[in-house]
Amino acid sequence: MTVRTGVLNAVVGLIAVCIAAYIIGPPLYWHLMEGFASASAACPPCDCDCDSLPLLSIAQGPNNASFTDCAKHNPDVNEDTQKKFAELLSEELKQRSAKALENQHRANMALLEAKKMTSQYQKEADKCNSGMETCEEAREKSEANLLAQKQLTAMWELRARQRGWKDENAGQTQSQSQGNVLAI
Repeated sequence: MTVRTGVLNAVVGLIAVCIAAYIIGPPLYWHLMEGFASASAACPPCDCDCDSLPLLSIAQGPNNASFTDCAKHNPDVNEDTQKKFAELLSEELKQRSAKALENQHRANMALLEAKKMTSQYQKEADKCNSGMETCEEAREKSEANLLAQKQLTAMWELRARQRGWKDENAGQTQSQSQGNVLAI
């Protein structure tokens, strides 16, 4: 049994070493390779002729002869190229500024139009509310006048009956008029 335990421990130890090498190996390899590469070779100097390159050479991808290298301060670059670059940047800023002003103007016009429409809707709502109040007042007055007229009619009908007036539909009308007088 002890031989089997020893063999099992050796196999588990070997698996642990393999896993550790698998995890730690690649990063350690690349780190060492970078150290050797930087120690053995230096970056060659960049030769940049900005006048011969198109303005948008960045689209070709960054390399030693790209626009980004030309944009670095180089005492050999003449003032004319720097002025052209400054003019292009200035023109682009002017265009962006004009576009921003145009967008601001459009936004202001839309806001003004929205305010006008809001004002118009508020006026219409005020008219509607005023009309509703007028109608409600008229309905309440009509209701009060109708009630007063019913009371007056019931009183006159009661006096007429007391003095001997008889209606063709006396039974129906009399019960209705007494109900109206009692309700009043």
